[in-house]
Amino acid sequence: MAQVGSEREALVACSDRNLGTGIDIWDLQTGDHLTHISTCASPPHGLLCLKDQFLVASQVNKHGSVGGGAVFAWHLNKPQSPILSYPIEAIGPICCSMDGVYLAGGAASGNAYIWEVASGRLLKTWHAHQTSLKCMVFSNDDSFLISGSGDGMICVWSMISLLDVENIEVSSSLLHYSLEHKSSISGLLTVSGSSNSTFLSSSLDATCKAWDLASGRLVQTQEYQQAITAITLHPTEQFLFAGSKDGRIFISEVNIGLMDEPFGVLEEDQLVILEGHKGSITALTFSALGLISASEDSTVCLWDASSWTTMLRFNYHKGPVTNVLVIPYSSLLPSLNHQRNQHQFRVSVLEKCPQPANLSKGTVTFLRDNETSVDFSTSSLNRQIFEMEQEEYTSAALQMKLETSINHRMWATRMTKHVMEMNKHLQTHLVDLMQTRLLRNTENDSATTRKNKKHKITTP
Repeated sequence: MAQVGSEREALVACSDRNLGTGIDIWDLQTGDHLTHISTCASPPHGLLCLKDQFLVASQVNKHGSVGGGAVFAWHLNKPQSPILSYPIEAIGPICCSMDGVYLAGGAASGNAYIWEVASGRLLKTWHAHQTSLKCMVFSNDDSFLISGSGDGMICVWSMISLLDVENIEVSSSLLHYSLEHKSSISGLLTVSGSSNSTFLSSSLDATCKAWDLASGRLVQTQEYQQAITAITLHPTEQFLFAGSKDGRIFISEVNIGLMDEPFGVLEEDQLVILEGHKGSITALTFSALGLISASEDSTVCLWDASSWTTMLRFNYHKGPVTNVLVIPYSSLLPSLNHQRNQHQFRVSVLEKCPQPANLSKGTVTFLRDNETSVDFSTSSLNRQIFEMEQEEYTSAALQMKLETSINHRMWATRMTKHVMEMNKHLQTHLVDLMQTRLLRNTENDSATTRKNKKHKITTP
C-alpha cells in the first residue's frame, strides 16, 4: 500500500449533522486517525483546501444566527484557531480559483458571492439563480465561473465582467445558461485536458452531460438507471466515476467528441460497477492510491485503482459524510513552517457586505503571497490571454479577447461621458466665478464712486 513516486497523503472528511461533529483527518497510507477539528457542519460541496495550507468550510445554518451564515477557515498547522467569517446569509457550495485568489459561494436564495481571499473583500454579489445553488466551480484558466442550482439550471459567468467594478448590469456577465437537466445539479467538473474547453455536469435526473465551455453547446449525454449524486474524473481523465442514490459507483469511459451519437443510455452491462456502500454516494475524489468515495452510511472507502477492491474503510461515526478531500500529509506538520514562510498564503475574514467603490474604478487590487499590490489590468489580461493561447485554450482566449474589447469600449464610453460632464461642470463653475468677480468689481467700483462723491461734498 506504500505510495511510490508521490507524496504521502491525508484524508479529510466532514458531515452536516451539527456543528459538534467537526472534521476528521486520517493518514491514507496507514488508516490511522491523525486529528479532529471541532465545530464544523458543512453542506455538500462546502469544504475545500486552499493552496495546501488552509481548510475552508461553509456552515449549515441549523444553529446559526437568524438570517446569517458562517464560513470557517483553519490553518492546517493551527487547526484549533479558525478564522471566523459571518456572511449576510448562509452559504452552501463554495469553490476557489486555481490560483487561490478568489473564493466564490452560493446561497439557498440563489444569490452568489465572490470574495478576495487575501483581504476578505466582497468583490461581487448578485442574484445568480432562481433557486438554491448546489454546485460552483471555476474553469481551469480561472476565466469562467460555472454554477448549478436545484432546478437543474447551469450558468457560465465571465470573471472579467464580474470583477469589473463599473459593470452594474450583471446580466452582461452571463455567457450562457442551460435547463437541459430536469432535476437538481449534483456535480460540476472541468476537463483540463480537453482542447475544446469542456465541462461535465451530473444531476438527480440520472444523467451526466458534457458541455462546450465557450459556446454552452451540449456535446454529450449519458443516462443511468439511478439518480447521480456525485461525480469525479480519473487523473488521466479517461474515465468518469458516477456515484448513485443507491450507493453504487458506475465507471464509464470518457469519449467526448468521439461518439457519432451524442445521446445514449448506458446499460449496466456496459459499465464497471463498484458496490461497497449501503447509502447514497455523497462525494468522490482521487488520491495517489486510488478512488475515494463517501456515503450517507457514515463511511469513506479507498478503492484500489487496478482491482477496484476496497483497500481501507474509514468509519466516521458522526453522521452522513458530506465532503471528502485529499491533502498532502506534510501540510499537517508544524516542523515545515519555516520552509513555507516564503510562500505563506494569506486568508482574511470575509466581508459581510460590499464596501463603496473607491476612486480606482476598473481595477481590482489584491495581495499575493509577497503582499505586493497586483492589478487586474490590461497588461495582466493580455498576458493571461497569451498564456491561454500557448496552452491551446483557443476558444476561451477568443472569448476573453471579445469580452475585453467590449469592456474596453464600454469603459471608454463611460470615461468620455464622465469627462464631458466634468468639463460642463467646470465651464459652469468658471462662468459663475467670472460673474461673481464682475459683480464684485462692479460693487467695488460703485462703493469707490460713492466714497469719492462723499469726500468731495465734505471737503471745505
